[in-house]
Amino acid sequence: MERADKKREKQEQETTVVYGKNAVTELLKSGAAVDTVFIQDTMNASQAGYYTAIAREAGAVVKRVHATKLRGMCGTDSHQGVAAWAASIEYVSVDEILALAAEKGEPPFLVLADGVEDPHNLGAIIRTALLCGAHGIVIPKRGGAPVTPTVMKSSAGAAARLPVARVANIGETIRRLKAQNVFVYCADMDGQPAYRQNLTGAIALVAGSEGSGVSQLVKSLCDGVVSLPMAGAGTGVDSFNVSVATGIILYEIMRQRGTEALK
Repeated sequence: MERADKKREKQEQETTVVYGKNAVTELLKSGAAVDTVFIQDTMNASQAGYYTAIAREAGAVVKRVHATKLRGMCGTDSHQGVAAWAASIEYVSVDEILALAAEKGEPPFLVLADGVEDPHNLGAIIRTALLCGAHGIVIPKRGGAPVTPTVMKSSAGAAARLPVARVANIGETIRRLKAQNVFVYCADMDGQPAYRQNLTGAIALVAGSEGSGVSQLVKSLCDGVVSLPMAGAGTGVDSFNVSVATGIILYEIMRQRGTEALK
C-alpha cells in the first residue's frame, strides 16, 4: 500500500497544467521546466506574440489550439486563452526554507497551512505570503490542498516562486521549528489582536481550515494565538475568510519586520 501511495504521489508531481495569463507568465519567467505552451487560436496577435516569445525563451514548444482544446485540458473556461504543460513544482524541505532565510541574512518567516482545503484559498495565501516577504509555505500531505493548477492560477503564479514544503505532520513541523528558535503563532478568534503582538524575529504563522480553523493539537503546540478584531457584530457574519484573515496578519508581520517594501 505504501509503495502504491508513493507511486501515485510521484505521478501527481510529474506534470501539471497551469493556466491563466499571470500564472503562465510567472511560470515561464521562474525558470521552471515547461514543456509546451498552448495559446488559443483566437488570441490577438500582440498577446500571442508575447507568450510565444517568452515561451521560446524558456525553451518551450508553442502550439495554437481551439478554445475547446484548452477547456478540455484545464477543466474550466477561465483559462484566459493560454495554458502551459509543465513539470509540477518541486516540493522542498522545511530545512531548505530555513536555509534560504539564512542565505538572505533574515530571520525565518514561514506560513503553515493546517488543513486549508480550498485551492483558491491556498493560492491566495501563497500569493500574499510571497508579497509579504515570507520565505516559504508548509502544507500537509493529507488533509489539505496540494499545489494544483487551480492553486497556481489563484496565486497568480506565486506558487512557482515561493518554496513550498509538503510534510507528513504539521504538529511535528511546529515542534521542529520551535527547537530552532522560530516563534510559532496560530490565527484563531480567541487570540490577542495581532497588532498588539511582537511579530518580529523568527516567526511562523499557522492558518487553519475553512470549517474548523486550527486543530486543537496544533493550537496547543503554538507559542501564541493572534486574532483580528471585527466591527461587524450582529451582522450574522462572525469571521473573515481564511485567506483574507491570513493576508491581514501577514501584512502586519511584514509591517513590524520593517520589510524593504514598506521603507
